[in-house]
Parts: sequence; C-alpha cells; structure tokens
Amino acid sequence: MSALLDSARTLSPWITGPVAFAIWVAVLVVLQRVVISRIRAFADRSASEIDDVIVFSISRPLTLLILGSGFLLLSRILPLSPGVDRGFGIAFGVLALFAVILFIDRLVRGLIGFYAPRVDFLRTSKTLLVGTTRALVILTALFILLANLGVSITPLVASLGIGSLAVALALKDTLANFFAGIQVLIDKPVAVGNFVKLDSGEDGYVTKVGWRSTHIRMIPNNLVIVPNSKLIDSVIRNYSLPQDELTVRVQVGVHYASDLEKVEKITCEVGKQIMQTTEGAFADFEPYIRYHTFADFSINFMVILKARTFWDSYRVKHEFIKLLQRRFKEEGIVIPFPIRTLDFEKEDLAALAGKKGG
Repeated sequence: MSALLDSARTLSPWITGPVAFAIWVAVLVVLQRVVISRIRAFADRSASEIDDVIVFSISRPLTLLILGSGFLLLSRILPLSPGVDRGFGIAFGVLALFAVILFIDRLVRGLIGFYAPRVDFLRTSKTLLVGTTRALVILTALFILLANLGVSITPLVASLGIGSLAVALALKDTLANFFAGIQVLIDKPVAVGNFVKLDSGEDGYVTKVGWRSTHIRMIPNNLVIVPNSKLIDSVIRNYSLPQDELTVRVQVGVHYASDLEKVEKITCEVGKQIMQTTEGAFADFEPYIRYHTFADFSINFMVILKARTFWDSYRVKHEFIKLLQRRFKEEGIVIPFPIRTLDFEKEDLAALAGKKGG
C-alpha cells in the first residue's frame, strides 16, 4: 500500500485514486481465487467434509474484505474532508461487519447441513437453528455498529427487554410448546417412525416431531396433532423402543377336562407354524405357553409369540387364532363357552316342580 501511495503523489489523486483502487482490488481478487482454488483442491482430496464447509464459508466474505480495503486505500489517496474520510472508514467497518456476518451464517449453515443427517436433533431443527443464529449475529453486529457510530444502545437494550417480556406473556402457550419441543428433541421419548400410545388413548405412528407439536398417524389413517406441552406431560408407551420387535401375547382358555400336556404341545406346534409362515413373524422364535388361572369355566393360559413391529403383531395374532381354533377342533380340545352352575336344595326343587305341575 505504501508503494502505491508514493506513486500516487506525482499524479492527480483523483486519477491515481480510482486506478490504485482498481489495481488493488484486482490483484487481491486474483490472489484470493488462486489461494481458494488450491485450498479447495486440498479439501477435495481430504476425507473430511469440514474443510469443504470452511472453504465455502470464507470465499465470499474475503471478497467483501478486499472491497472494503480498496475503499480504505482510496480514502488515503483522495484529498477528502474529515467528514467524508470518516464516512469511508465507516463504510469499511460496515463491510467488515457484513463479511463476519456472512462468514458465520455460511459456516453455521454448512456445519448444520453436514451434521444434520447424523444427528436427529439437527435434522428436525435445522431451519430454526439457522434462523436463530442469523438473528443473533445480525443483532450483535447492529449493536457494535451503533456503538462505533456513537449511538447509545442502552435505551435500545432496555426497550428490547420490555418488548421481549410483553411478547413472552402474549405467547405463553406457544413458548410452552416451543420449550417442550426442545425437551422432546433432546430427551427423545418419541421419534419419527415410532409406534406410540398416549395415556389419553391415541395410538399410531409418529410422522413428525416439530417445535410446536407432534403428529401421530393412527391406524385408521387419521392424523392426531398433539401439542408438545401435552405430549411431554403424558405417559407414553413407545412400542418401538428399545427396539421395534415385540412379544405378542394371546390369552386362551380350555375346558377343565382337557389334557394340559396335549394342549401345550398342540399350541406350541401351531405357534411355530405361524412363526415360520406369517409375514412379520420371527421364523426362529420358539413359542411357549404359561398356564396362569383356574377361571370360572376354563383353565386359562398365555401364548407368547414374537413379531417384528407393532403392526405385524396384529397379523401374527390374527393368523394364530384362526389356526389354533381349527387345530383344537381337530384334536377334540374344547374352548368352553361361559358356564354357570346353579345349586338348589331338594326342597326348593320339589317346590319348583310342584308349581310347574300345578
């Protein structure tokens, strides 16, 4: 820059100034492109994608800084009044601040775009995080610029505080759902694709976990939209955690006169056949039963099967009940109807018989 200043003194500054500005900017832009191209070539050979994000973030802000430095050089050459010279300095500061804003914005967007496929929280909150970061950076840059211009920012900060309080009171429910959404995304009681059942009775597949609400597609293909504040306070039964596969329990009852060893053998054979032939069942799972109750009219037991998803459990149970009823009928095993035995004294029976005869 000093060499350009020396050469400029022999000519009119209004001629040498623009020429020096053009040469300065052109040379630095060429150097920038050469350096960026070499860094980009190195980044392409690297296995990591972070360096690609950095190259993407820094290229455009560097152009703004080069342009700002050209204006600063121009202000040193031209015989400007103090006010105009100060204006050039302010212009350089504005360009520098804008370059920083642009760098942070592109860096955040690039990093979120890189990590979003790997992190569920970033994938579902990508837009909000980028917008929030951009707003904070712009607001901070505005305060710095106003402070450099000699404008007091204390009243502005106080006004923002009062305004934020008013907005918080007006949007109390929305903010409650917003912070509940953050808790859902961090704690992950549910995720997209999970089959869940709420204590209010709704059950179905989670299709969206947003900042304000969670969408659940029920079995009849209805969509239930649950506010996150209500979701986080409810008892959730998640059939997809810790894994999608789950046991299928079927309650069965047989007559008291049944051979329980035979019942167990036939039931396990039917269960094994269902495991091997039904879509969504585990072919290598060994079904078993457990007798548990002497009921009023039957001996009850539970059959344990296994399905890959909650939806598959319906199919497994459906096919098992059909085949078990047929096999029990073939083997002479009775699934009894409800039976009630009434005991009467002989005198009562005689009185009833006398009334009938009369």
